[in-house]
Amino acid sequence: MSQDHAADYIFRSNRLRHVLQKSRSTVPPRLSVIICSLNGALGVDRCLRALAAQTIYSSLELIIVDDGSTDATSEVGRSHAATVVRHTANLGLAAARNSGVAVASAPVVAFLDDDCEPKPVWAEQLLAGYQEGVLGVGGPIIPATRPGFTFGYLKRNNPLKPQEQNLAKSDDIRYRLGLYLRRQWATTEELSQREVYSFAGANMSFLRQALIHVGQFDERFRFGGEELDLCMRMRRAFPSDQLRFIPQAQVVHHFKPSMRDALRRSRAYGRGSARLYRKWPSMPPTFFPGPLLALTILLLSRRHRILTVAAAVFPHLLYPKGWRQAISSRSCASLLDAYILLAQEACGDVGFLEGLWLFRHLVPEVDAEDVLAAEPSKKTEPVP
Repeated sequence: MSQDHAADYIFRSNRLRHVLQKSRSTVPPRLSVIICSLNGALGVDRCLRALAAQTIYSSLELIIVDDGSTDATSEVGRSHAATVVRHTANLGLAAARNSGVAVASAPVVAFLDDDCEPKPVWAEQLLAGYQEGVLGVGGPIIPATRPGFTFGYLKRNNPLKPQEQNLAKSDDIRYRLGLYLRRQWATTEELSQREVYSFAGANMSFLRQALIHVGQFDERFRFGGEELDLCMRMRRAFPSDQLRFIPQAQVVHHFKPSMRDALRRSRAYGRGSARLYRKWPSMPPTFFPGPLLALTILLLSRRHRILTVAAAVFPHLLYPKGWRQAISSRSCASLLDAYILLAQEACGDVGFLEGLWLFRHLVPEVDAEDVLAAEPSKKTEPVP
């Protein structure tokens, strides 16, 4: 960038910052919005522009956490009159979110990713969800609609969804496996306002004091699993309160149109799941059985040719949404979905196994009930 262009950019940034600051109300903010980014300047700009169009923009406090970027992420944040916190080195998503919470001043703190674009009523709907006994509110993360197979696949198989409340019923591995299989065969998607078990990190918010009370995000989680870990600790600290899902609080997610990136993310999520399992050994491991079964059938087909057909059909039986979509839309594109889902789960399993080794020394979380159960029983002395 030339000196003339740099001077022009600074002039325009300062002018925009002045206009935005004048448009803000002097009333204390009701919602602090934290966007963490690593080299995501373009996404940060898009997200901040969407936040400027919010119906309650004057009630928002905007915070950008630049987690060691080498691009113009910080400059973009300042040009939108946002508070910018900069890490000189990349510390990971959990640490970046904690840095944002440290400077937030509103009673409710919301988190967005730099590749997200909130709808105009997003902030208003989040705050409306905070009724009595609500600790946190989140909303849908909708894949951006663009031409191409990858975007169509992500729209049909959105990985960023909340975990449902029925997970709280039991940690028994057989029960969790049953939930997984029923989810694969579900014909409709739950769209109602409801209590959930945990949020997806790209669209969630919490009471700031509750966040502080539970120690905020565990900074050992650099990517994957940090939001579930936080929600689990919140549920244990405030067992009578809820995490609410509000369908109207929508953000559009601009995924990278790359299957390689989708598989990379699956592997990273697997490592996050392993870290979570090391921290919470009472919960069942997140290890997908489908890839192991498919590999077994494929190996057996070398001796029994008839099983070659079974190996090809098996993914469609495990993930039936693809062929159902193909029938309803009269398009063959979704017939590949089952094989991609199988590949994603295989990458998740590889990441999980890697994580079990990488995080083998992680100290497990201890519940208060476990501490009490481990203490030797005390004899009651008679009162004289």
